[in-house]
Amino acid sequence: MKFKKIFTAAMAVTLAGTLLAACGNNNNGASSEPSGSASGSATTGSGTGSKQEMVMNYRADPPALDVSIAESSASFTILGAVSEGLYRLDKDMNPQPALAAELPKISDDGTVYTIKLRDGLVWADGSPLTAKDFVYSYQRTLDPATKASYAFILTWVKGGQAVQDAKDEASLKAAKEALGVKAIDDTTLEITLEQPMAFFTGQLAFLNYYPQNEKFVSAQGDKSGADADKVLGAGPFVLTKWDHEQQLVLEKNPKYWDAANVKLDKVTLNIVKDTATGLNLYESNKTDYADIKGDQMKPYEGKPELVRKSELVTGYLNFQQTKVPAFANVKVRQALSMAIDREGLVNTVLKNGSVASTGYVPNGNSDGNGAEFRQVAGDTEVAFDVEKAKTLLAEGLKEAGVASFPALTVMGDDTETGKKMLEFLVSQWKTNLGIDVATEPLPHATRLEKELSKNYTIVSSLWGADYNDPMTWLDMFISGSSFNTQDWKNDQYDTLVKSAQKELDVAKRAESLKQAEKILMDEAAIFPVYFRSSPFLVKEKVQGLILPPYGPDFELKWTSIK
Repeated sequence: MKFKKIFTAAMAVTLAGTLLAACGNNNNGASSEPSGSASGSATTGSGTGSKQEMVMNYRADPPALDVSIAESSASFTILGAVSEGLYRLDKDMNPQPALAAELPKISDDGTVYTIKLRDGLVWADGSPLTAKDFVYSYQRTLDPATKASYAFILTWVKGGQAVQDAKDEASLKAAKEALGVKAIDDTTLEITLEQPMAFFTGQLAFLNYYPQNEKFVSAQGDKSGADADKVLGAGPFVLTKWDHEQQLVLEKNPKYWDAANVKLDKVTLNIVKDTATGLNLYESNKTDYADIKGDQMKPYEGKPELVRKSELVTGYLNFQQTKVPAFANVKVRQALSMAIDREGLVNTVLKNGSVASTGYVPNGNSDGNGAEFRQVAGDTEVAFDVEKAKTLLAEGLKEAGVASFPALTVMGDDTETGKKMLEFLVSQWKTNLGIDVATEPLPHATRLEKELSKNYTIVSSLWGADYNDPMTWLDMFISGSSFNTQDWKNDQYDTLVKSAQKELDVAKRAESLKQAEKILMDEAAIFPVYFRSSPFLVKEKVQGLILPPYGPDFELKWTSIK
């Protein structure tokens, strides 16, 4: 096919395994530092019996579990358990047929995907699931009224941007009808792209490409995904209980097409913020899965229970330029960034295997051209330099025409680690620059909502890859992007990223993205702090639990209890 001639084999291999979710602001999408609180009545772990039940500590109470509006890794993780896309990524991050009966048939020019659904698919409530549910889902996510942060992912579909840009009901209706997603019949879906994308099959495992049940979603109104009874999926599990900030319970979905191969009958997720509390639950056999850090790992070194998860996740700071006009000055942003000792942070606060960042795109991420991005781009990070930071701050404030800052607050998640990180940051700014900054630790969902609505001065956030390509990191900061919450703008950056979105020469594309990251870092548009790695304790009886390097926090479909 012409498509194969355009893209190199290396590109296809590197990008075939695009991942379900991450995200986000993250994290954020992202895969953000989750939050939560220890449940007052933690469910007893699965013990030594043969019951297929598992108990997990989880750091985040997810925001709305709605396919169109989900934007954090916590939401993506739970939705990945209760729902499903055309494909599901396996332990090697390769797409396997899920609601689709087989891998897609792709046109010679690489733009038209024809996908056959499995016969007899149903939603968890027993209603039929058809190709029209995908059409509705894509149209709803792209509809400007939905205000979906991840709508840009669907603008890859032909006509997607036209739906996003519609200004009135007539143009919106016409754009939806012209959108490149068609239900040929109940079990045949056709998706037409604006241009070839080597990794699109894997992308069809991503959350925003899931189907949605129009009748159910419409009945929920603005409460869609807000509680257990307002969530409907067609995945391996059903959400049967959701006590916000306390506990979520997943039970096996008997109507799932592959129910015979889903071994777990029940998964209880207790929201636990504090790693010491979580470790106590683990050691008293009240949970089968817990995240830990630092000295907590020592007794488990060399034991199979200790699992280290290297992630495509970056922790970073945003400086909101509209609320704090001084932050629009590049020297001021550089000064606040340069005053933070990243090595000190990872060694004294995180203590979980994370490493100080050397750029925005993390270690291990592909460059889209068969190489690792960080090895090609090198170190682009703002170096720790207190004296230079002081000089830049004085110069920047003078250029900005202000004598001092307004009241500054750094916002972040209210996990144990999240709070300590905020304290470290304010201490660094006070000690190194004489700047007073207050801390604002918040529940994950609240932090995310305030960040995306630009209701902050400084925010400590995270982003995790949605797919293994630098674009998932760099298109966030194009002017007008919903994730460009700091209101930074650079015309050259926009040109480089937008040209890379259309570039078919993978070497030229990779070079444009490398140059774009350099601009992002030179201007301190954001301040990357660390590349995250997470250690977990997992009981040996837990088999087949997948902890992906990016996307959801975990994959439960193939998990069982020995």
